[in-house]
Amino acid sequence: MSRFICNMQRTSLAVYKGLLCVRSMVTYPRVVLGIETSCDDTGAAVVDEHGKILGEALQSQKDVHLKTGGIIPSVAQQLHRDNIDRVVNEAIISSGISASNLSAIATTVKPGLALSLGVGLIYSLDLVKQYNKPFIPIHHMEAHALTVRLLHPVEFPFLVLLISGGHCLLAVANGVSDFMLLGQSLDEAPGDSLDKVARRLSLIKHLDCSSMSGGQAIEHLSQFGDRTFCKEIQPMSQYQDCNFSFGGLRNYFNCIIQKMEDVEGIEKGAVLSCAADIAASFQHAVAHHIVKRTQRAILFCKQENLLPMNPSLVVSGGVASNGYIRKMLQNLTDGMGMSLFCPPPHLCTDNGVMIAWNGIERLRVGAGILNDVFDIRYEPRASLGTDISEQVRKAAIKLPSLKIKKNVLKQGENTI
Repeated sequence: MSRFICNMQRTSLAVYKGLLCVRSMVTYPRVVLGIETSCDDTGAAVVDEHGKILGEALQSQKDVHLKTGGIIPSVAQQLHRDNIDRVVNEAIISSGISASNLSAIATTVKPGLALSLGVGLIYSLDLVKQYNKPFIPIHHMEAHALTVRLLHPVEFPFLVLLISGGHCLLAVANGVSDFMLLGQSLDEAPGDSLDKVARRLSLIKHLDCSSMSGGQAIEHLSQFGDRTFCKEIQPMSQYQDCNFSFGGLRNYFNCIIQKMEDVEGIEKGAVLSCAADIAASFQHAVAHHIVKRTQRAILFCKQENLLPMNPSLVVSGGVASNGYIRKMLQNLTDGMGMSLFCPPPHLCTDNGVMIAWNGIERLRVGAGILNDVFDIRYEPRASLGTDISEQVRKAAIKLPSLKIKKNVLKQGENTI
């Protein structure tokens, strides 16, 4: 009997050791905490390598900046300081993952507002040291470019258009950290121009737009306006490259607003009766400019064989949330035999999910993973990839007219 019990004990021990061995061979998905404070939104998220968003939190500063008429860096900095600990902890707690089980911490370090970037970096480095985790510094525009791969299996290389309040650029994404810059804005970004025209139109005083950002107000009012109200101009049409310029376009519309104020006999700061028409005209002008420069980028990529047989255009950034601009770009890609991919609006604006996902992408390829964080600094200005815009200019590609489908413009089919 004692021999039987002894054999049973040996068998149980062997089974237990076997279970331990199997358990040690199980690989759990890598998980990254992403922290975003490049501008005026405090964001954090926990994402695993399968693209599952385990937890996220976001604190917007929009209401504060609406009252001040724009982003004041020192105010944005203080709001980040006030909210970052709560936002990060909310994302971690909702994920069900303890900080000690994170694979890495990823944080935006460039480009952006210096004071805002500093808050996120200092907080992140404290976490890195506390939990002894690898640190992944993130380029904000790279994160926007790669967000779509969390949702769709978009393969490299692809053409990417990044349009936001602070940036506007066209690039070929050859890999996670491998970009070729085709063109960028030479003055201000489209989101900045939309906000400024909205402020010049005093849309915050419009009953329908009082709680909206400038870009949202322009898009909303445009639904009720006539895009042909203002004479159309084409910025940089004489330059055969992929660079953008929105500053001159904004000044042109500011002059129109001043003229209409004189015509209607109202003071600056009052809402024009034709505000919706001006908003529709300006939105179309911005979309038109974006589409024409993107059209040249597509033709250049085809000429230089930079994209695969079934090419993709990825559009991201805050302005990519604009439905009219999306429709115009969809019209472009349909006409040029490309697939268009855009993240949903809540992932187009700044958020922690895109930072965490960029961290996952970098973990996969082993790019930019830091175990020594002794001398990490933020960079308010930072280009994306290798600049080949001069090659685009030398190619001197002329643009054919592009038909716009009826479902894009209320007025019927047109060409641009």
